Amino acid sequence: MFWENLWNILTVTSIWELLLIFFAKIIEVSLGTLRSILIVKGYRTPAVLLALVEIMIWVFVASTVITGLAASPMKGIAYGLGFASGVYFGSVLEQKLAFGKLLIQTIASAAKSVQIAERVRELGCGVTTVKAQGKIESKAILMVYTNRRGSQDIIDEIMAIDSTAMVVLNDVSTISGGYIHTGKSILK
Repeated sequence: MFWENLWNILTVTSIWELLLIFFAKIIEVSLGTLRSILIVKGYRTPAVLLALVEIMIWVFVASTVITGLAASPMKGIAYGLGFASGVYFGSVLEQKLAFGKLLIQTIASAAKSVQIAERVRELGCGVTTVKAQGKIESKAILMVYTNRRGSQDIIDEIMAIDSTAMVVLNDVSTISGGYIHTGKSILK
């Protein structure tokens, strides 16, 4: 009797409907994650468009789950699993899209800083260098403003020249003046 009741609960909703709820929720939460990040980084127009799509999906999925939850608890489980998966996939997607700008600060030996600056400039980025004194030797601080997308290539080039360099990354929300390699953006 128990197993029969459990089987009825698990199979009252078709697997296709549960999968639709699950994947729709992943898409909705992933869009919400992207929307939040876009707003923080100043991309208002794309964020508004994502919000529109996100809320439309939410209304239909949530209403389907809420109206059928008593008859099919599996809808709630699919909804919850979709939400958790959406948070993960949204963060992975944002990392791949790499919105925004970074300040790459590098503390390198004074001897290798000239070579690093030349290489970074060859990559199309402006570099500002400042003389500094470390604990043992003279150092240079190199500051590079660049897009998040492609920033790992710059860091790899820096580390290839000076493997002992310290590299610090900071997100930048506003930049004004100076030489900034902007590239083309379809969002802003």
